[in-house]
Amino acid sequence: MPVADPTIYLVDDDERLRAALVRLLRTLGHAVVDFNSAEAFLAAAPHGPGCLLLDVRMPQRSGLELQAEMARHGLTLPIVFLTGHGDIAMSVQALRAGAEDFLTKPVSRVALSAAIGRALLRDAQQRDVAAARAARAQRLARLSPREREVACLLVEGQLNKQVAFALGTTERTIKAHRASIMHKLALRSLAELVRLWDGVAGAEAPSDASGSPGAQPPG
Repeated sequence: MPVADPTIYLVDDDERLRAALVRLLRTLGHAVVDFNSAEAFLAAAPHGPGCLLLDVRMPQRSGLELQAEMARHGLTLPIVFLTGHGDIAMSVQALRAGAEDFLTKPVSRVALSAAIGRALLRDAQQRDVAAARAARAQRLARLSPREREVACLLVEGQLNKQVAFALGTTERTIKAHRASIMHKLALRSLAELVRLWDGVAGAEAPSDASGSPGAQPPG
């Protein structure tokens, strides 16, 4: 599917300034959606590609509070702060929390354009990483629950006989599972399996295998 063009989401309670910024951003070639409050932005819950141009001091919820709320909800849209009331402490807080930039009003066209360009690049990179992770997770979803258990122990570096002991089965059965895993995932080596498994954030290891994953077979 084609990727949607990025959008600049603008949140500022100053109506006149917001209108001026919308005009400027559009002359720079950007699609813009503007909001007069953090609450309006959260209600819209935009998830498309782009970045957020955000004022700091606003009624009800401040820009910094919105940044924290987005982090709590896993919203990774890059943020460029733009404020007429900023200070060093605010900028440090915003940047440490992951903001792309912290600009003060009035801001030059060049500085604003550069900050937005960096934010859009960061967003594109984040989305590429997420898409690659999702594709890897989709591949791993081809495995049966038992094959996932076997794969988890294999990527920990355990030998076939160790996996067999941990799961209470035979080495021959584990070899069969291993062959099926490699076939389903179109892999040629254990190293490729490790890279695929490690590339999926939150890949779940079996939580209740028979015996400790690190256990050694007797004898």
